[in-house]
Amino acid sequence: MRDERYLLYVWKTSGYELEECSGELPQLGSIVNVQGVSLMVSKIAASPLPNDPRPCVYLQPA
Repeated sequence: MRDERYLLYVWKTSGYELEECSGELPQLGSIVNVQGVSLMVSKIAASPLPNDPRPCVYLQPA
């Protein structure tokens, strides 16, 4: 797979945050480590930002 830019919609105890990433897009159901916290990819969809072509990876507690 090719490297690309994408967004992470990251669950935190204070709410959700968007983070920009680059590299291989994580697969649905995979575990992603964000700032020492393991989160599961629950959905991959279009960016929630207007006119943004990047995909968005939605994460939730694993």
